[in-house]
Amino acid sequence: MAQVPLGDMWQIGMVAGEASGDLLAALLLDGLRARWPGLRAAGVAGAHMARRGCEAWWPVERLSVRGYAEVLARLPGLLRMRRALGNRLLAMRPDLFIGVDAPDFNLALEARLRARGIKTVHFVSPSFWAWRPEKLERLKAAANHVLCVFPFEPALLAERGIAATYVGHPLAQVIPMHPDRARARAALGLAPEQTVVALLPGSRAAEVAHLAPRFMRAAALIGQAHPAVRFVAPAIPALLPEVQAAAQASRAASAIRVLAGQSHLALAACDVALLASGTATLEAALFKRPMVIAYAMPPLSYVLMRRKRQLPWVGLPNILCAPAERLICPPGVDARAFADTPDAPFVVPELIQDAATPAALAAATLHWLDAPQKAAALRERFAALHLQLRRDTAQLAADAIETLFTR
Repeated sequence: MAQVPLGDMWQIGMVAGEASGDLLAALLLDGLRARWPGLRAAGVAGAHMARRGCEAWWPVERLSVRGYAEVLARLPGLLRMRRALGNRLLAMRPDLFIGVDAPDFNLALEARLRARGIKTVHFVSPSFWAWRPEKLERLKAAANHVLCVFPFEPALLAERGIAATYVGHPLAQVIPMHPDRARARAALGLAPEQTVVALLPGSRAAEVAHLAPRFMRAAALIGQAHPAVRFVAPAIPALLPEVQAAAQASRAASAIRVLAGQSHLALAACDVALLASGTATLEAALFKRPMVIAYAMPPLSYVLMRRKRQLPWVGLPNILCAPAERLICPPGVDARAFADTPDAPFVVPELIQDAATPAALAAATLHWLDAPQKAAALRERFAALHLQLRRDTAQLAADAIETLFTR
């Protein structure tokens, strides 16, 4: 392949929108720096990106917001931030801009930069196949190229005239095929024979506010049925006090250990995970752990988001394990009716909004603990998924970016 006419000293702008995006962006930076050692990056960055030398003009936490009601409350500040960021990037004139996830923030920024001659890459396609298909037109205008983390996406994007490359999911490389549970438990001070449940109520303040109290009450109910169960609850540092407060307010406080970060260690150590819908569900699947997925948000946000739903599932493990034909609504079929199909296969339970009661969460978690054969079958299914997603993401992404410059 021809060399990019940039040499080693070239500049990129980057924006990651939350904790998971910070990790994905950091892994991408590893691959880019391996090919272009002198590369310099700046933008909206988290701790993982900063450790790779990305200059944080704004912290990633500024974009960690979900749901219509929450976004509306912070919209003026987010718009000012995006405008200021765009102005700074246009003054910088980077060789490339990479928006990592966060489509509501990044697509408009990418479109502005692209219109001014800056090449743009969007890393992680918006989930147009799950909800809000109207994002496809925005994506087409915004990105010169899309790096996809799921194998079925490039063909769907090509149908809309959007150039895309499947690069695998970076987490499938980071997370080992055979996690060392004994080592993880030793690191957390847990006995090898203990039954351990991981509680992950999310990485956003609104998620923790809605889910942490329910998770902790569910832990108390699980403890009543299995008094020897121990719980680990990793929390991002910014939300550690909130998770600790929820744990202390529960009847299971003595059995719950709140961790500062260490989510991968908790998932490696646990027998079952109770967690918020999002990237953590994919991480749990890659750790081959049975799980219960939950989500809750303000009522208005839920009503608005449900109207745009395209699929029966919200959790990535269920979506990725579904038959390919169930991922696209057939022509002439109402998308909401398709999403409400009652016979959709669920490999792990999902309890959303009002269904996510402490009693229901506890019952679903206990079901995994009491069904070892079912849990073993699920681990085999997740191992096959891991193999499908495991690619040399950093190299494939660098190849796609290099091709973008040599076309």
